Amino acid sequence: MNPRILTATTGRILRQLRHDRRTVALLVVVPAVLLALVHFMYVDQPTPPGQPSTFDRVALVMLGVFPFVIMFLVTSIAMLRERTTGTLERLLTTPLGRLDLLFGYGIAFGLAAVGQAVVASAVAYGLLGLHTAGGSGLVIMIAALNAVLAVALGLFCSAFARTEFQAVQFMPVVVVPQLLLCGLFVPRDEMAGWLQAVSDVLPLSYAVEALQEVGAHADPTATMWRDVAVVGGAVVLALVLSAATLRRRSG
Repeated sequence: MNPRILTATTGRILRQLRHDRRTVALLVVVPAVLLALVHFMYVDQPTPPGQPSTFDRVALVMLGVFPFVIMFLVTSIAMLRERTTGTLERLLTTPLGRLDLLFGYGIAFGLAAVGQAVVASAVAYGLLGLHTAGGSGLVIMIAALNAVLAVALGLFCSAFARTEFQAVQFMPVVVVPQLLLCGLFVPRDEMAGWLQAVSDVLPLSYAVEALQEVGAHADPTATMWRDVAVVGGAVVLALVLSAATLRRRSG
């Protein structure tokens, strides 16, 4: 990768994103609105003494899940548009390398993910009364990393789609199984053995576990840092695989 080209690519993508108001609203406003909906769903649920409220447990995980879903959708469609409009073909005739392009996307949307996580966390902690044992800074870090993971997976999956509709079809294939098996609905250690084995290779499982560690412990734990490292490794692997499968044209 060339640092100068990587910086220019990141800047170009951020400028495009800034001028797309609907996407900005989707990234920033929608997670906060969904968290508010979760709050009103659980606000009247009784809480056992000494236990976190249902909202605290669910909203903490949703701070990682909502960015994951939204970023996957936005990124896979954005990269597909680069190909179908001919932009990608023109870019790859310049000194721009594939890793420059893909890591530029990762950095640009990663910065957007930080803003998304900050806004959603501010709403959750400041307006909706979310309480966690660990600090909000760790929650923001993990939520942003989880969003970058979705960016990397979206870039990888976009290589196998020819239309925006096909890109959306990867949602139930890539995103939904991870949501079902990440421990959100059933604790992973209570799943059937083969389901737990599948869950163990899905990166979202580790992002959710890291958030749960922050919710339960005042200080960062070794498990949390291990989970963060696994998710970070999955990001790099997905970006490298995306570079290997990147095609200039959609057909």
